[in-house]
Amino acid sequence: MTEMNRLRWNCRRGMLELDLVLTGFLDKHYPKLTGSQVKVFKELLDYPDTDLWDMIMARTEPADNTMKTVLQLIRAS
Repeated sequence: MTEMNRLRWNCRRGMLELDLVLTGFLDKHYPKLTGSQVKVFKELLDYPDTDLWDMIMARTEPADNTMKTVLQLIRAS
């Protein structure tokens, strides 16, 4: 399985909204990410759905600047 297929599988979530947002981001922005942004995106995929959704919806903000940048890209997708 390729890296992109693995990530696409990890973007499948319990919330349809997350599925749509994360796969849209994967298709639109992932190929352009830096190494540190890729690492952060993979870390975000480890968050529980509700926590990740709150970050995407800007209800909570992480302290890490790279994570903020990736979340901004996800929101723009």
